[in-house]
Amino acid sequence: MAGAVLAGVGDSPHHTDVPQTSPNGPGPDPAAGALAANRLGAPTVVYFVLSAAAPLTVVAGVVTTGYAVTGITGLPIAFLVVGVVLAVFAVGYVAMARHLANAGAFYTYITRGLGRPAGIAAAWVALIAYNTLQVALYGAFGVATAPLLEGWLGVTPAWWVVSLAAWALVGALGLMRVDVNGRLLAVLLTAEVAVILLFDLADLINPAAGGYSADTLSPAALFVPGVGALLVLATLGFVGFESSVVFSEESRQPRRTVPLATYASVAIIALVYALSSWAMTVATGPGQIVATARQHQADTIFVLAGQHLGAFVVDLGRVLFATSVLAAMISFHNTSARYFFALGRERVLPALFARTRARTGAPQAGSIAQSLLGLATILLYAALGLDPLVQLFFYGGAFGGLGVLLLIFVTSVAVIAFFARQPSGETLGRRVLAPVPAAIALAVMVWLALDNFWALLGVPQGDTLAWVLPAVYGAAAVLGVVWAFVLRAGRPAVYAAVGMGAKAATVPDGA
Repeated sequence: MAGAVLAGVGDSPHHTDVPQTSPNGPGPDPAAGALAANRLGAPTVVYFVLSAAAPLTVVAGVVTTGYAVTGITGLPIAFLVVGVVLAVFAVGYVAMARHLANAGAFYTYITRGLGRPAGIAAAWVALIAYNTLQVALYGAFGVATAPLLEGWLGVTPAWWVVSLAAWALVGALGLMRVDVNGRLLAVLLTAEVAVILLFDLADLINPAAGGYSADTLSPAALFVPGVGALLVLATLGFVGFESSVVFSEESRQPRRTVPLATYASVAIIALVYALSSWAMTVATGPGQIVATARQHQADTIFVLAGQHLGAFVVDLGRVLFATSVLAAMISFHNTSARYFFALGRERVLPALFARTRARTGAPQAGSIAQSLLGLATILLYAALGLDPLVQLFFYGGAFGGLGVLLLIFVTSVAVIAFFARQPSGETLGRRVLAPVPAAIALAVMVWLALDNFWALLGVPQGDTLAWVLPAVYGAAAVLGVVWAFVLRAGRPAVYAAVGMGAKAATVPDGA
């Protein structure tokens, strides 16, 4: 099996990829490590990105948790500030995407910007982060869906039974054509965003006694103690926006699709979350939103909607909350599978992971590996009787989100380093003027995330969990660097191929 690249393959955007031919005739051989090209347009990639962001899950869960845990009312402006930072970051990010098409995304960018040891370290961090985000969602889905089934069927299944049904569906979809997944996500996401906007409209046309207030949209709302936890929660709402690059190899006209999908996703996420979090403060009054969120928790959005829209619409919202989690699971499963594929193609992981399904072009081994991890997690939590909402979904989401934030920051530095060596015809704004301030802002956000991680988890300051979980990423990065040196010493051809991705000639398996 072959699929990595030879040392010395050029980085020029004009380089012609070495074709991989099928024994059945011209064209890519899916089993030889080629994803199915030209399947996705910009709208479909946006659906994948927004589904990973899980809008209704964030609005019902992250927003209300933000108000309840921090006691700060500036979450609407926090979403806008984080959106601006990520949009500035995206300038250099998508500029680099024009020169590197690879399903490994962050891993590839960091490799090409900061070197192979840093890239492999990032790859291991990415695998942990994205797989954790995916399996954590099984806890939320089981808890959200079980009560619905009780109302419909009169029986209350265990959360893990419901989660296993979702696991089977996600696993099957992961082996299908990527555009099939995209069409399903389009349906789910359209309904999900529609109900969010309906709830927002109900809040806005029924303001509290004090009337409308823009206090929570004022920058002054951020200059308060504890703002670090607020910014971290806002950042978690954007996790998934970066995955537009993961699907670059399967996109039509990736040089156009990736930038359009990335900018559109950041803008939509920021505006929807800011609007929804502000609309809640209009309905309750800015001074009452914290108390309301602490009383009703994730039910806050449904309680407010129920006062004006009736039981049917609220029940529909609860159903779409469950499908929101399902859509996010599908999106993160596809992202995780493609990370496995990218690393297998370059032999950072065993060559088995470079195999794709012949009929669909899906990354078969990566998808199966992700499914096995999900199965093991569900069964382990069920056997130990652990809390699926707090100990799986909440802790897992916070942990995975931190990993993605770390990757975004390191990638921002890698973008600067890449263009410093290879301007590649990009403007000064794309190479320096946007990436440098983005890297500085992201460095501040990472520091705040680590410093406030205990608050994000809802544990006492200094709690063991608050430093053990971030330390996992440090350990993974160290092991990744060590593995890079092992490859450099023992398999130099494989080491030379790291980060070259889609521009692939072949390296023998034993190299």
